[in-house]
Amino acid sequence: MNLDGKKAVVAEVAEIASSAYSAIAAEYHGLSVSDMTELRVAARKDNVYLRVIRNTLAKRAVEGTDFACMQEGMTGPLVFGFSTEDPGAVARVMSDFAKENNKLEVKMISLGGNLLPATDLEKLAKMPTKDQAIGILMGTMKAPIEKFVRTLVAPTSKMVRTLAAVRDAKEAA
Repeated sequence: MNLDGKKAVVAEVAEIASSAYSAIAAEYHGLSVSDMTELRVAARKDNVYLRVIRNTLAKRAVEGTDFACMQEGMTGPLVFGFSTEDPGAVARVMSDFAKENNKLEVKMISLGGNLLPATDLEKLAKMPTKDQAIGILMGTMKAPIEKFVRTLVAPTSKMVRTLAAVRDAKEAA
């Protein structure tokens, strides 16, 4: 790859890294081409940017972004995944793939400018998506109102049930 090609790759990865929420670097040594293709397809489906790039170029690309904390650990053959829509997407893709292929080993996780241990992969993968988080928030906000309405309706419904019981008792007598 010539100098212009390297500059283009660095610019592309830097652009993605500047707008990404989280990043994961995983060692892919020993994976076949078909396995990597399967990983790329899964990543594309979940809107995750996945790229195998030389570590020297990756260090330059993440310079000045939230993922600069990953620079020290960039050694060996690494595949980089960036999540641009929801922080847990890249972790879900890598976690699901690593369950089937033990040769993919997560080395670094970065979220919000912090370097997390690789053992936090499952925690990040279990984070709700944006839509799920909004649903949880709306359910939490709606619960007190629902309970208040049920409390307001309870005396009226109790009176109706009591009158119906009296009516049924008079009809039976």
